[in-house]
Amino acid sequence: MIRYDKSKNSKPVFYIKGIFLLLLPHIFYINKKKDILLKYKNDEEILKRVNYYNKTNKIKINDDFISIKEFYKTKKKTYFFDLLKYLKYFKKDIKFSYLFGDITDIPPVPSIVKSRPISDENQNSVLMKLNSVRHFIFVNDTISFKNKLPKAVWRGKCYREHRIKFVKNYYDKDFCDIGQTNTKGDLSVKWQKNKMSIQDQLNYRYLIAIEGNDVASNLKWAMSSNSLVMMSKPKYETWFMEGTLKENYHYVLLKDDYSDLEEKINYYNEHRDEAKTIINNAHKFVEMFKNQDREDAISVLVLEKYFKNLYN
Repeated sequence: MIRYDKSKNSKPVFYIKGIFLLLLPHIFYINKKKDILLKYKNDEEILKRVNYYNKTNKIKINDDFISIKEFYKTKKKTYFFDLLKYLKYFKKDIKFSYLFGDITDIPPVPSIVKSRPISDENQNSVLMKLNSVRHFIFVNDTISFKNKLPKAVWRGKCYREHRIKFVKNYYDKDFCDIGQTNTKGDLSVKWQKNKMSIQDQLNYRYLIAIEGNDVASNLKWAMSSNSLVMMSKPKYETWFMEGTLKENYHYVLLKDDYSDLEEKINYYNEHRDEAKTIINNAHKFVEMFKNQDREDAISVLVLEKYFKNLYN
């Protein structure tokens, strides 16, 4: 019997809202945009995030760009509805470039993406909050750090070499509960384990975040918990601004090969006050993503900047 994880977002609800969105006229949102621009045009915190997501200057339109009207004809998946939610604020004849999926390279032209490499040269990667139903989950954790199991936990699919190596090294260690949850390939290996719900993982003091195709999808909810996040330095970022996270301030830094995992677990089991300080810092970071009105305004302003920079 498959148990539904109540901590996760509901995809059926997400799609129902998306279909309803399709029916609403653009003019309603275009008029609403004027209020957003007026309200937030001098808000330094918001503008700072807008300029972080969108580093473009001038954008030359080419044949790869499509109009918003043409975008309506594309496949209507989660990425589509997340982007449509904010394209509604603009006229249908405006053109743009986008790439859906786990993007780990910088596109040749300024394009809207979910993820990008953390780099000083990623100006062509314009971040929007895409695939939010999977990635943007926060939890209400009622278990205090001291009352959790003094171990680390991780579950996930392992098709990338660094993940495979990690689970092979730690699946049988007594200071952690590590396992892969693959659905294809050899499922008889010793490190193949049952899936674990978010609620069950919250029983552990330490949550490991490991990048997969791009970012670690559990990082958002993990940082909102009362557990301590441990991970290697991130290489990719999304709307969550992983590139701004400070090691040993928002999370505990692990070596790229995770060889210091046991050492770090032992240290923070002995220094719980330090652990709680990092957890509190993580909570403060997460808070800025919880105000939906501001999140909507930032998304609209990211696109406003993008479209203002277009030229033929």
